[in-house]
Amino acid sequence: MKSIVFMGTPQFAVPILKALIDSEDYQVLAVVSQPDRRVGRKRELRATPVKELALENGIEVLTPEKINHSPEMDRVIELAPDLIITAAFGQFLPDKLLAAAKVAAINVHGSLLPKYRGGAPIQYAVMNGDAETGVTIMYMVKKMDAGDIISQASLPITKQDDTGTMFEKLSLLGSDLLLDTLPKLLAGDITPVKQDESQVVFSPNITREQETIDFTLPADRIDDLVRGLRPAPVGNMVIDGLRTKVYDVTPLTETTDLQPGQVVRVEKHALIIAAGAGTTYQINSLKPAGKPKMDITDYLNGHQNLKPGVQAINND
Repeated sequence: MKSIVFMGTPQFAVPILKALIDSEDYQVLAVVSQPDRRVGRKRELRATPVKELALENGIEVLTPEKINHSPEMDRVIELAPDLIITAAFGQFLPDKLLAAAKVAAINVHGSLLPKYRGGAPIQYAVMNGDAETGVTIMYMVKKMDAGDIISQASLPITKQDDTGTMFEKLSLLGSDLLLDTLPKLLAGDITPVKQDESQVVFSPNITREQETIDFTLPADRIDDLVRGLRPAPVGNMVIDGLRTKVYDVTPLTETTDLQPGQVVRVEKHALIIAAGAGTTYQINSLKPAGKPKMDITDYLNGHQNLKPGVQAINND
């Protein structure tokens, strides 16, 4: 039985850790996760999903604010595991820590590297309208997501997917790929592939500015952005003078000569808006600032001024 120290934080890493816990071939000696954080409107102190799973299974949990030069790092080195496995941990690991693994320190990353190195690979794949994405298992090095590739698996992104559904699909894909890869890695039956630096694309964490959706883009691109920012942080536009979170839109086949942001048509249960390149889309659900999330029917009941030709959307 090979020993493992697992390092991860969000829900994405939970199925991966669970697969290791449930396997008879591996022993998870300890789990390293981010410290408890205050979340929500009530600012309640909450453990990370990975920490919760570890505690449920009686596994030692380490939660350093910063892993480098910490007592927690010393503890991992003391454990001397066969493998250090990370999945969305959220911190750089120093060389001294990586060297503590007797066999290897590897990472499960939610993209097809070298595309989308960084902290938000799944979001960017959806936001950019990619046809597919996947999971890469790679050797860890000090440079972000730059290690040699051990294995990869891909899956399609449908127009019904958003970042939330892709997180779920990729975490399951990652757990399956890891369990398939580890025996080959431990047997020395792996030929690593160096990443092509000329093909590197970065996916830094989403900024506040990126949450504002460019309403002048074609409708299908607006849809990609809405889905890529869902379920959080949720994209927004200024609609009828109020900053409004937009949860769901549907690109339409009809075209228009109206300018982006103008109302094309209002129906009892539909608000159709002009987008870039003569395209149109329908807004399905939204949340104006200071109000609850609502479907478009409820929204239109309080916005009788939205008539064809009105400039309903801007981001000023």
